[in-house]
Amino acid sequence: MKLIASHNGLEATRLAWQELQRGQQLIDAVVQGVTLVEDDPDEVTVGYGGLPDEQGHVTLDAAVMDGRTHRGGSIIGLKEIRHVSQVALCLMRESRRVMLQGEGAYQFALAAGFPTENLLTEKARKLWRLWKRTYQANKEWLPAPDTAENQQLREILDQMYRHPAGTVHVAGQDAAKDLACCTSTSGHCFKTKGRIGDSPIFGAGLYVDNEYGTCGSIGHGEANLLNCSSFHAVQLMGQGMTPRDAGMTVLERVAQHAPPFEVDARGRANFNLQLYLLGKDGSHAGVCLRGDWKIAVTDENGPRVETCEPFYQD
Repeated sequence: MKLIASHNGLEATRLAWQELQRGQQLIDAVVQGVTLVEDDPDEVTVGYGGLPDEQGHVTLDAAVMDGRTHRGGSIIGLKEIRHVSQVALCLMRESRRVMLQGEGAYQFALAAGFPTENLLTEKARKLWRLWKRTYQANKEWLPAPDTAENQQLREILDQMYRHPAGTVHVAGQDAAKDLACCTSTSGHCFKTKGRIGDSPIFGAGLYVDNEYGTCGSIGHGEANLLNCSSFHAVQLMGQGMTPRDAGMTVLERVAQHAPPFEVDARGRANFNLQLYLLGKDGSHAGVCLRGDWKIAVTDENGPRVETCEPFYQD
């Protein structure tokens, strides 16, 4: 058995492992791990406490996919309900449909009995307001005062703009060698209203083929969507590539397809993308375009964080 996750999912893999040990189904264990992250108000890119769109509305996306049945559920733009991954799992199990968005997703969640709440925490609201007064200063808003609190909030904003990768992805393999995965996000911080990223899209934000492996991602969603990165990586593993080699091959193609406005002075893609891969044989890898990113792992050797291999070495 093995659980892997994005950098923010170590505790999610630990919990999912424990649930598997108790006899829980793999897809349920994976979603429970993701739920743990969705409940964390300090994780400002997922679930409760996630940063809103440019108008101040928190909307959540998630998808689940079960390798054993090759079925999935995807929820896009869900408001007022924090456990969007559970709603996606419910859609997979109770409906013939695969994807629901917006008002339809909201009505489905209400009918399924999910409670509603205000997802915009005070921390997220202050970050949103500071973003307006910082990045739209001298247009609509006056600059924010240079208080100690605003300095701390600015550090968070600066970090997000330097490393704009939110989202949580968790994948696993159980004792029967079946695979499953889940991705959940509040989307790009302060996103354009209506923007849909890669996280809830099968073949982009996540994909699993029970005979080959599974892949999920965080990072620049638009590049991921245009390259169907997760599907491509899983197919490469099905052709015999290791998770590491499959991930690197996909990143090479993503970099080659970068548009002129997303290329730096050295001709390299100026964005980032992280892939988390788990092969049918239980091998795993975390790869990224650049930087010091991590992959969380829990298996018989215990929970740990490993370094993702970058495509660009300098």
